[in-house]
Amino acid sequence: MTEIKKQSIQTFLDELASKSATPGGGSAAALMGAQGAALVSMVCHLTIGKPKFAEVETEMQNVLKKAETLRTQLTDLIQADIDVFNQLMSKYALPKESDEEKAIRSAAIQEVLKDATDVPLQCAYACVEVIQLSKIAAEKGNPGVVTDAGAAVMAAYGALKSAALNVYVNAGSLKDKAYAEAKLAALEQATKEIDRIVEGIYQVVKARL
Repeated sequence: MTEIKKQSIQTFLDELASKSATPGGGSAAALMGAQGAALVSMVCHLTIGKPKFAEVETEMQNVLKKAETLRTQLTDLIQADIDVFNQLMSKYALPKESDEEKAIRSAAIQEVLKDATDVPLQCAYACVEVIQLSKIAAEKGNPGVVTDAGAAVMAAYGALKSAALNVYVNAGSLKDKAYAEAKLAALEQATKEIDRIVEGIYQVVKARL
């Protein structure tokens, strides 16, 4: 099978719309986040090297480097989400006739559920960083592409919220409550005030139009 990130957009969307459980919302979230990072990079590319933006040249170069790192990370998470979901489904398919089989199956499911919680959590972390970078792009980037900075923050925000839902649902199925609570606490800490921050960036974009 062709690696998901090497497929055409049409193929990905066809698979997303199909009866197959993968790719699903987690992969779509990672893709949205990657698009947000790519748009931040676009703003940087159209700002760097222009004399009128010389004062922010170094800062925008740093933003570009970080955005590209995040784009790679989020693109890889598209496949990671598919892989962990498929692993989870394979564990649910294990035999459960005897008590021993039930115990083995339950333990296997719980182990993969931890990974299924971590993958969207990593996506959420990355999206928070994209949102932070989009703020710089919106405030200091070439105003000719400020709407692209706005699209970047909204893409990353949608991705973050979507990824968070997957963290909640998988953490909720964990029997290791300490582990689950730690992951949920980490998510809450990473996304603290994010709604207000995103709205602020959106208003910055509108003000520069």
